[in-house]
Amino acid sequence: MAWNLRGEFVVSCNCEFFCPCMPSLGKARPSQGVCYSWFGYHIAEGRVDDIAVAGREVVMLLEVPGRMEEGNWTEAFYFDDGSTAAQQEALARVLGGRAGGPIGWTSLMVARVLEPRVVPIRFTRGDRERRFEIPKILEGAVAAEPGAGGDGLVRITNARYWMAPEVVLARGSRSRFRDHGRNWDLSGKSAEWGRFDWTGP
Repeated sequence: MAWNLRGEFVVSCNCEFFCPCMPSLGKARPSQGVCYSWFGYHIAEGRVDDIAVAGREVVMLLEVPGRMEEGNWTEAFYFDDGSTAAQQEALARVLGGRAGGPIGWTSLMVARVLEPRVVPIRFTRGDRERRFEIPKILEGAVAAEPGAGGDGLVRITNARYWMAPEVVLARGSRSRFRDHGRNWDLSGKSAEWGRFDWTGP
């Protein structure tokens, strides 16, 4: 399966600022001992084999009981209600790591996949904020941490992070997730956003 995806991602988790999983490449223990998080993907350009996926929005629930590198992850996908069944299947394979590429290793970490949902997903961006929203499930606003100069954003750059080599550091300004028996309030906790440009397998 040849594929490429390009776009923007947002992560909000329960770690205190800043999440140690990103700079440690999953070797550090989350600051609360366990990881509760959601990932939002805005796909600006992309194709999986002959299936075009540009313009799609995807959200992923991720729960990890300890260090990310130790596995036993639980995940669930949410696909925007404008997507087709073929697009959903293709994106689940790629974003779940089962189609290789930079995030291919994550498929080895997943122990449980919860029922996917097809829902309205709204992604918006501002100079200092990113937001993913799913009615009755996700209020996902994150705000950039204030910086000292330039564009006022704090970044980690030149990282070996599987998501992207550069991320903007942020906090959940109104980050609440309620579904699959979870009720997480991640407001005030660590968050980040960045741009991905992935090709596989």
